[in-house]
Amino acid sequence: MVSKPLHGRDVISIRDLSKYEVISIFEEANGLERYARSKTDLLRGKMMAFMFFEPSTRTKLSFEAAMKRLGGDVIGFEEPSTTSMAKGESLIDTARVIENYADIIVVRHPYEGAAKAIAEAVHVPVINAGSGALSHPTQALIDMYSIWREKGRIDGLTVLFYGDLKYSRSVRSLINGLLNFKVNFVFVSPEPLKLKEEVKEELGLLGIEYAEHTMLTEEAVRAADVIYVTRIQRERFADPMEYEKVRGSYRLTSRHLQNAKENLIVLHPLPRVDEVDVELDKTPYAKYFKQVFYGLLVRMALLKMILT
Repeated sequence: MVSKPLHGRDVISIRDLSKYEVISIFEEANGLERYARSKTDLLRGKMMAFMFFEPSTRTKLSFEAAMKRLGGDVIGFEEPSTTSMAKGESLIDTARVIENYADIIVVRHPYEGAAKAIAEAVHVPVINAGSGALSHPTQALIDMYSIWREKGRIDGLTVLFYGDLKYSRSVRSLINGLLNFKVNFVFVSPEPLKLKEEVKEELGLLGIEYAEHTMLTEEAVRAADVIYVTRIQRERFADPMEYEKVRGSYRLTSRHLQNAKENLIVLHPLPRVDEVDVELDKTPYAKYFKQVFYGLLVRMALLKMILT
């Protein structure tokens, strides 16, 4: 009998997935690429429901496109003020209503634990499309798949994280996902936005070594196989002048990559503001827009594997 590792499963945290399951998703994504510009009926008759409580462009459109490319249908909301929650209905009651209309629910919420609470309350699978400051499992899968596709492997690579490492849930989720693999970690960020101590402590407990810098050094770039850039969020700084001090120095340009490996890749979960120079878009290093396409494949794979 063919193994179906994700059938009927919730995907709440990237740490819920084993290395075998992650690689299975990647292989499924590869196989579905032929449908990414067309359509199949693999999920005909299946319904996906959105419960989005915070803004999203890429995540919502990516999931919606993935479901429709597979022949399924989509319902849901991205503005809670238009739902019965505006009348006082609880989050859980809203989810219990929606499960009657859908085969799977995709949740995006500003509070950590919201997706898990919904998953525990309903009887259909739930995918966490971003909750709180810690968890964004599908983005982590996309980031890892992008590395796997572009580099042919993940094990043995050096991944350099650059920018806001304290508040970015994409960073936290990707680090957690990479714990399934043997990678070298390098962290580069302004002092106020360094990786949280609890994450570094966990890496230490797992015996994982890492390097940490406040500036992007030539040596660090030369060693990197992947540079993962995140936006420095102005709103995190109490003093606007402090933000201005670090903003310009945390902008990746072609000049930084003069001595980089020829096959280095630069990834970014987007949206981009000014932390990656647009001139870099013209170089072979830039893979962040290709990363968006890879996101469609990964979400197609997840939906198919959970629902069939």
